Amino acid sequence: MRNLSESEIIWHNRYLVPPNSDLDPATTAIKVNYLMRIGLISDTHHYLDPAVAKYFADCDEIWHAGDLGTIAITDELRAIKPLRAVFGNIDGPDVRSVYPETLIWACEGVNVMMTHIGGYPGKYAKGLKTKLRDNGIRLFVCGHSHITKIMYDDSIGCLHINPGAAGRQGWHKVRTLVRLTIDGEEMRDCEVVEL
Repeated sequence: MRNLSESEIIWHNRYLVPPNSDLDPATTAIKVNYLMRIGLISDTHHYLDPAVAKYFADCDEIWHAGDLGTIAITDELRAIKPLRAVFGNIDGPDVRSVYPETLIWACEGVNVMMTHIGGYPGKYAKGLKTKLRDNGIRLFVCGHSHITKIMYDDSIGCLHINPGAAGRQGWHKVRTLVRLTIDGEEMRDCEVVEL
């Protein structure tokens, strides 16, 4: 029996299925568990600490929750890893013309929403809790407050993460990032990094 090349492998609902196969992928194919290591950052306000590259080196993607400050920050982040970002309230037309206010997507088996101003469990922005629930969001990422928060909202089954502020502008005393792993439908290994 020969090994299949990558071009011969068919992905079907997270299962590997041999080409031209009548096999039921749910019962006979090899289930593949993906694993994504994510670096979360927010509120850089025109400044990207050089240490960010070191802390995000083992990440698969970087997600920026707004207030980049300038489009040049996205260039620096994209030089480290692939980037997803939203604009924040201080971002100008250079950032707003490239990045949306809100992103909703699936990462592995987890529905994710990211926006800059969103609040947190018990104090969400107006209408946001309904949007999270209606979209089946299991991970909600926002910034704006410069306060690092990781909270689970039992009422809608959603993990809220605000990675705090990584920039030098603002009233925060400690600059932070967050890293976490998404493994299929599981979110784990969440850690706060102080810069």
